[in-house]
Amino acid sequence: MFLQRYYLECLSHASYMVADEKTKTAAVIDPRRDINIYLDDARAHGFEIKHVILTHFHADFVAGHIELRDKLGACIHLGARAKAEFTFNPLSDGSSIELGEQTRLVAMETPGHTPEGISILAFDNTVDSKNPQAMFTGDTLFLGDVGRPDLFASVGVSARELAKMLFNSLHNKLLTLPDATLVYPAHGAGSMCGKALSDQEVSTLGEQRRYNYALQPMSEDDFIRMITADQPEAPAYFGYDATLNQKERPSLDESIAESFHALDLATVLELQQSGAVVLDVRDAPDFASAHLRHSINIGIDGRFATWCGTLLDKDIPIIISAEPHQVTEAMIRLGRIGFNNVKGFLKGGMHSLTDRTDLISKTQRIAPSTLREYEGETTLLDIRTATERKAGHILNSVHIPLNHLLERIAEIPLTGKVIVHCQGGYRSMIAASLLEKEKRDNVLDLAGGYQAWVTTQNPVHLPTS
Repeated sequence: MFLQRYYLECLSHASYMVADEKTKTAAVIDPRRDINIYLDDARAHGFEIKHVILTHFHADFVAGHIELRDKLGACIHLGARAKAEFTFNPLSDGSSIELGEQTRLVAMETPGHTPEGISILAFDNTVDSKNPQAMFTGDTLFLGDVGRPDLFASVGVSARELAKMLFNSLHNKLLTLPDATLVYPAHGAGSMCGKALSDQEVSTLGEQRRYNYALQPMSEDDFIRMITADQPEAPAYFGYDATLNQKERPSLDESIAESFHALDLATVLELQQSGAVVLDVRDAPDFASAHLRHSINIGIDGRFATWCGTLLDKDIPIIISAEPHQVTEAMIRLGRIGFNNVKGFLKGGMHSLTDRTDLISKTQRIAPSTLREYEGETTLLDIRTATERKAGHILNSVHIPLNHLLERIAEIPLTGKVIVHCQGGYRSMIAASLLEKEKRDNVLDLAGGYQAWVTTQNPVHLPTS
């Protein structure tokens, strides 16, 4: 049995290819929307991808099932409880996908994170035909955690009902399998589909049984209380993506082809004036040194898609401002979360502003060592999460999480200096650009964020033990 893991760091997303090495028949599980990585691997190994399986309707990204179907004619498989606009093969408990004499995949219905969730058991008959070698648990069982049950609470199933389903799926189904079974989930650390995910690539069921906090012996009621508490706030685009994964839709290649237009400066300014967002995807230092006035900075080298989905509107046109090599990548990453509203990119990037310095803005960045020089009317704005702030914060700082910044902008003074910081410096430039777009001209960025502040041994407020 061939098994390959593919990890997309910016979305903390894991997908998998399983193949029978004799028949060369392959299946892809929970694919990303840009499918070339699977096509290249299949070509290199001589595999034919005949099956694509979604363990559930993902909320944090748009899956590549439509792309693999359209490109290769692969059969789409979903849990038997799923409802979708496209044709699919429903998988219930015990449904089998025979890849060949050596390899078969068997479905197990494991609702809880979502109503239609399934896990996929992989059997290698050359090793053991009775017990699975691996299981692909989607968002039901993570390494160190389990899937959150609250994301689908708005579609007619309560978080409590889903949590009850999850308890049953874990204790009466997955945990009945042998301890040696390898566990391959759909997400790792950083995903908002759980609250304590590990950064391990793979584990065994036995190891998870011993060390995963959510699998420890407890009553169903205790499990429900624990698993529904303290979940991170889900980004606004999650519901949109979960719905989009159920729909018939254009492929990513089609969406990018419609968006790939080089727009001259005059056209960009006209679109911006009419409400379009100019999204500058360069690194914070480059953006700070010069950018088109009132553009928003979300650096492509950070958690780009997550913050775009959190802060931008899928229905408002987007124009990309980037270095030439970043344009296509930015469109792909936006496409991964279903943001197909890109109208084009600024032709020539910042070079197009060479003769229009009146359109250039700059963002002042200061080092932690110079912060004390800003006396008088100064507001230190902490835009980290509540969890980060609880672990320690700069004395006398004001806390407004980045995802609530614009709705609480009235709390930020119009006068004096506003110095923004996050944990490491990536999100604070996003915040500074959002404030600048709202015509706040008193904003500075604390380079390096809280981490740099602590490293330079400045005073902080730490939680009491």
